[in-house]
Amino acid sequence: MKLLQITDTHLSPSKPHFNDNWEPLARWIADLAPDLVVHTGDLSVDGADHDADLSFSAALVRRLPVPVLCLPGNHDIGHLPGTRQPVDAARLARWRRIVGPDRWAEDHGAWRIVGIDSLLCGSGGEEEAEQSAWLARCLKGRAGRRVAMFSHQPLFVDDPEEGDTGYWGVPPAPRRALRALLARHDVALFASGHLHVAFAGRLDGTALVWAPASSFTVGPMERDMPGRRTLGAVLHLLGDAVSSETVAVPGLAPHRLDDVVGEVYPWIDPHGGAGPPARP
Repeated sequence: MKLLQITDTHLSPSKPHFNDNWEPLARWIADLAPDLVVHTGDLSVDGADHDADLSFSAALVRRLPVPVLCLPGNHDIGHLPGTRQPVDAARLARWRRIVGPDRWAEDHGAWRIVGIDSLLCGSGGEEEAEQSAWLARCLKGRAGRRVAMFSHQPLFVDDPEEGDTGYWGVPPAPRRALRALLARHDVALFASGHLHVAFAGRLDGTALVWAPASSFTVGPMERDMPGRRTLGAVLHLLGDAVSSETVAVPGLAPHRLDDVVGEVYPWIDPHGGAGPPARP
């Protein structure tokens, strides 16, 4: 199976700073003709607060001539409790109404493709509990299939035993629960976006992949982390084994968030400060 992962397109009708990278990406996807595209979130610049951003982004994605599954990112549905845009019922409802489910599972031959809403991890409440129960059932019922799992956020940034990194990765308690499920259910791949870098590693028996964004990289305003700051996508080949290749997409403009952050995300302090550590 040829599965293409794209992520962090950051599209908007009112803040079109990165829209010019969609057309070369869409054209390249059409030429590649993968069996499935998975978008691992941040379709939009600010769908967490604006219907128009989600509608605009979802309409572009639906025009792709191949099957597509989408997951929400923090710019689509919000993030941590107590932040400027916390995940809440209204934001989840907006995503589900305009884009579709925020978690899903599909079987493709010997593989079960699973997508989780990582923004619910550590959020507390009924939605997180429902997703946890759903995921346990989904993996238990895989009927011998191998699993490729997708998420907006990575499980961790530097170390699987690290503490709470806030904005950057899955909090420790849900991370431990996810890690136990990965080990128990032959999850061969856990792939994410969010960090705007390309990285490949392993955790126990699971391949970990961070896909680069197609919209922009981040310069000195981003914290240090593993991986390579580049633009592109990831091609996953799922067969008897899994292989993942970060691919440079022809024609992507080398946008850098640092240069336009005041226009796109004016509430972000590029030199650090309150809120997420110098990142949208």
